[in-house]
Amino acid sequence: MATFSAGSMDQPADLAADVHKLLEDLARRRPDRRHVVAGECMPVVDVFETDKTVEIVLDLPGIAADAIRILFKSGVVLIVGEKERPDLTKRGPASFHLVERDFGRFARAVKISAAIDGAQARARLANGELRVVLPRIADRRGAGLLVPIDTPSRG
Repeated sequence: MATFSAGSMDQPADLAADVHKLLEDLARRRPDRRHVVAGECMPVVDVFETDKTVEIVLDLPGIAADAIRILFKSGVVLIVGEKERPDLTKRGPASFHLVERDFGRFARAVKISAAIDGAQARARLANGELRVVLPRIADRRGAGLLVPIDTPSRG
């Protein structure tokens, strides 16, 4: 069985650089954002494996697909995004009695130790759930392979 670990922004420096680049890409490609969101949110994540896949599932209600970036690099799946605060100015003046929903930027990193085919990875966002599916590569360590022997040609 493979081992997995999920974290946030407490990963090595090169991972932090990747997070920064992905957040910059989001800001450039989403000029329609109503306003910059301050703060961080921490979507919950599940990681599980089957015989054929490793799957990462995040709860991302209210987040559009264009507000998410996914990067697989050096055995780590990095999921970065931004959940915008709803525009409450349409309702007029209001005072909050309870605020529990998170808004802001997020970055979740999942280290994958299983042999996977990153080029065949796919993701789907539906009903507030992001599912990243990483196909496993069959372990061939127990399989016997004949090794051909080259001989010099006479001639």
